[in-house]
This record gives sequence, C-alpha cells and structure tokens, in this order.
Amino acid sequence: MTPPMPILDALHQMPLAVWLRTSGWVYPALEAVHIVAIALVFGTLWIVDLRLLGAMRRIDLHLLARHVIPWTLAGFALAVCSGLLMFITQAGDLVGNRAFVIKMCLLFAAGTNAALLHSRGPLDDGDRLTHVQAIASLLIWLAVIACGRWIAYV
Repeated sequence: MTPPMPILDALHQMPLAVWLRTSGWVYPALEAVHIVAIALVFGTLWIVDLRLLGAMRRIDLHLLARHVIPWTLAGFALAVCSGLLMFITQAGDLVGNRAFVIKMCLLFAAGTNAALLHSRGPLDDGDRLTHVQAIASLLIWLAVIACGRWIAYV
C-alpha cells in the first residue's frame, strides 16, 4: 500500500469515482469495454506487424496500414478513456501496484516504438530495423496484456 497522496485521495473521492466503484454493473461494463478496446488495438497491430514481418505479402502494406491504423488509434483512445475511469476508482492502490506500474512503462515503450517507426517515413517491410520494431511491438503489447491481467493479483 502506498502512502496517502492528496491528489490520489481526491481522485478516489470524486463523485464519478465513487459511482463507478459502488454501482453494481458499471465497473464490470467498463472493464468489458477496456478489454474490447485492447483487443482492437492488439488485433489491428498484430495484422500490421505480421505484414511488416513478411506475412500476407499479397496485401499492399500501405493500403493495409491506411485502413487498419485508424482502428488501432480508435481502440487506443477507447482503452485510454476506459482505463482512466478505472484508474480513478482505485488510484492510490494502483500507483503502488507493481504490475500496473510496469504496464504503464510498457505502454510508454509501445508508444515510443510506434512513434519512432512512423517518424522514419513510409513503412518499409524490407528494412531490418522495421522488423525489429515490429517484433518489439508484438512483444511489448503481449506484456501489456499480461501485466493488465496481473494487476488484480499483485
């Protein structure tokens, strides 16, 4: 348990946080939304990363990315919103939870990896660094999912 922090306590006591925490169905529904959002993020990233690694060569990489990445971003936005709402219900406990902290660090790593990949110009499935980043993306997101599950058990 982490020492009390005024900002975390204030988040915990917000009427919205209390309602989310005490309502019988809202928090479980929020968890379901979060899981669907993560599935959307990982599912779409999985397809693009596999294509970057040489799978599905018949599908044009740039056309695939143009159609899939907006879904990835939408899923990520939904995951952030639902995650923040879940966070405020137990902020004090979560900042002291090792799995949660690792998950947040991994999300930062995933975002940095994606930003670096897309900042280098058009996606190139023949580039070795792109392959390394695609593998890193898959592994980081698998670790994010695992840490998300472990939060409840640590």
